[in-house]
Amino acid sequence: MTRVFASPWTTVLIYFIVALVVAGAVAVVPGIFTAKRPTKQKLDPYECGVPPTSAIGGRMPVHFYLVAMLFVVFDVEAASFYPWAVKLKQLGAFGLLEMLTFIVVLGIGYAYVWKKGGFTWK
Repeated sequence: MTRVFASPWTTVLIYFIVALVVAGAVAVVPGIFTAKRPTKQKLDPYECGVPPTSAIGGRMPVHFYLVAMLFVVFDVEAASFYPWAVKLKQLGAFGLLEMLTFIVVLGIGYAYVWKKGGFTWK
């Protein structure tokens, strides 16, 4: 069987180039084909059609930030355990040490979210 590409990295390079072209097209093409007729109403900030009656005061709650942090931390954890478990025998002691380090980092994130009150629903 003959090899189609000279290097195994050639396919990665082609994939990267295709991803850049698609991302660029998605970002640029809508701007080219849209009608540009700005009016005062279109340039105003969107406030669901109702004029604001008062100024926003006080601090923004950080609860949404904590929920997002929970999702990211524990979604990454769930996605990382399966491949590790599949290759555990081949990874040996090094793989076990790396996973223990990973779990410690996740534990630090868990403790931070717990301390900030991310698990309390109000």
